[in-house]
Amino acid sequence: MSFESLLALIGFAFVTSVTPGPNNMMLIASGANFGFRRTIPHMLGISIGHLAMTLIVGLGLAGLVHQEPRVLTALKWVSVAYLLWLAWKLANATAPQGATGQGRPMTFLGAAAFQWVNPKAWTMSLGAVATYAPEATPLNVAIIAAVFAAINLPSVSVWTLAGEQLRQFLTSPARLRAFNYTMAALLVLSLWPVITH
Repeated sequence: MSFESLLALIGFAFVTSVTPGPNNMMLIASGANFGFRRTIPHMLGISIGHLAMTLIVGLGLAGLVHQEPRVLTALKWVSVAYLLWLAWKLANATAPQGATGQGRPMTFLGAAAFQWVNPKAWTMSLGAVATYAPEATPLNVAIIAAVFAAINLPSVSVWTLAGEQLRQFLTSPARLRAFNYTMAALLVLSLWPVITH
């Protein structure tokens, strides 16, 4: 991979990681509901889960997906159903208040597994491999996955920090409920490109 290609890949990884999408909508909500520290496993799950996904996609799964379009269609509808369920859970989340609080942040494994039904994560992995590693050599795929992992974690951390900063404003149950409804609605809206594509 040339130096110019590497710089372009870094830009692509940053823009796709830091812009709104299902992961970032859930992280801002988790930061607001549970705080930064309790959301760390969620953030790590996203970064490491996406790294694993990019490696697997780049080392062969991309070819299967392109040869069998029904795989993408099935994935699309599974993703939509799962994201709708997550939006419902988010809309009904409550911040923990000592031992009586309900809800908990997404786990590391849950966040890593979520990448496989996250349409934006698929787009990022498939797009990066197709654009920056058309030969899909193991070294090029490893470079792409490593670049995404290095850039993704700080990028998604910004959303969690923003959510944590909102905690001071969301101390009233009514404000927190309105915030969670808004985040759930934005999560559902993030499905629009998936449904219409």
